[in-house]
Amino acid sequence: MLLAAERAGGGEISVICLRDEGRQGRAALDRAFAEASGRGCRMAGPPRIVNDERRTGVAELLKELRALRPQRILMPDPDPTHRDWDTDLGSPVYDEPPERAAAALLTLQAAREYQLESSTPLFVDCMRTAAAPAAFSPRYPAVTGWLTEGFGGRLTAFLASAAGVLRWTQSGQHGTAWDGPELLPGPRLMPGLRVVRDVSGLAHLFALRRTARKDGGEDIEIVHAAQYRTGHPLTPWHSLGSPNAGDAYKSRETGFPAAGFDALGGLVVFTRNFGHSVSYREQRPDGVWTPWRHLSGVRVADELVTITTHKGEIDLLARARDSDGVVRWHRSGYDGEWIEDRAVPFEPRPGTMAAGPEPGTVVFRDLRTGEPCLWQVGSTAPVPLGGSGGEGPLTGVRGVEVDGWGYSLLVSSDGAGTCAVGAFLEGRPDGGVWWNSLAGKATYGVAVVRDRTGMVTVAAVSGEAELSVANPESRTGGLEFGPWHSV
Repeated sequence: MLLAAERAGGGEISVICLRDEGRQGRAALDRAFAEASGRGCRMAGPPRIVNDERRTGVAELLKELRALRPQRILMPDPDPTHRDWDTDLGSPVYDEPPERAAAALLTLQAAREYQLESSTPLFVDCMRTAAAPAAFSPRYPAVTGWLTEGFGGRLTAFLASAAGVLRWTQSGQHGTAWDGPELLPGPRLMPGLRVVRDVSGLAHLFALRRTARKDGGEDIEIVHAAQYRTGHPLTPWHSLGSPNAGDAYKSRETGFPAAGFDALGGLVVFTRNFGHSVSYREQRPDGVWTPWRHLSGVRVADELVTITTHKGEIDLLARARDSDGVVRWHRSGYDGEWIEDRAVPFEPRPGTMAAGPEPGTVVFRDLRTGEPCLWQVGSTAPVPLGGSGGEGPLTGVRGVEVDGWGYSLLVSSDGAGTCAVGAFLEGRPDGGVWWNSLAGKATYGVAVVRDRTGMVTVAAVSGEAELSVANPESRTGGLEFGPWHSV
């Protein structure tokens, strides 16, 4: 088992192994090194091997992290998904050895302790072995909606870290002065986060929490909190449970939640369950929660995206587990039965689907070419968007006015420090996308928001774990952005 740690600001990758797996393991590691070098990664030296005993593993890993001072860690999935069920033993069967998940939990514990003692943001990516067509896929989704606007017009940025949720808060409307990063108090969260705005514009946060069982095991449950006032404490984290609550094996495979608010104020939360299908809970506009319910149909991967249609209804799109395609669930009316649609005409790269800037749209990267694309519900084919290279998801906003015309904006990062900003006439992505680049800051995700005054703000996190923002050069029109401001 190994983890990769990226040095803050240096761009070098150090590899830490918790044990030596012999000649076969070293050969696999050599192949991985060669592949990474071919993609332009710089290795900081040979792998470092530490003691993998449970009672000393955290302490040894903590020493390594202190020496490396990483800003980002890539490690295996602490909660792998099963491929079969052993009826004799009454337990799931995994493709990966159990020691790997246990070592991932030790690594996560060490990362939490390092971040708390150093007061330095540390981001964590967990990768899981996936079914075809991809060899690996992210356990937790890339957060695209992490920049939001509050009632008073000030912006807030939320990101998941090893030790919990980090928050940056704008000091004044349209200003370049910010407070943060602030580590928000809360439960023992896993390093993933979903940020969703309700019909009033309030930010709602969804995450996974690990809780101890009386029998010595651990459960995974979905939790939810909200920010009602910019810069003030979140509400307490409220548990939504899980579709397989109370089962020592099944609850640990709870997928990462996707959520959306409809036009009436109702909230729907979806997740992948132990059977690789979809379960959901709803909070009615009157505040009453339904129990967990099950959507039958195609088995899905741990990649769910909600979109809001022109009618204000919620649709769910999920990448299929056993094919390259996508399945969609929708319903007629706010209380109608869910209908499965297997004829969605695109195949995305894992980890790249996100809600589009306009109602009823989704953006993604094509499975084979990596080109950004947009699909509108009901269309027979997606629209290629051209431009922007990269591997991660896109996000965007609508309603950006330039010279009396309304535009939709898209932003993405290529992972090498360049943020790409694209624009097309609202409702006309097929008319062409104009791309510009903002170089030098976007090494860990980008986000964009259009506030109530029409001001557009693009935000990114740099290799030094600094939040940076950029705005258009002209407040009266134009799509040229000024320089980055580190906050």
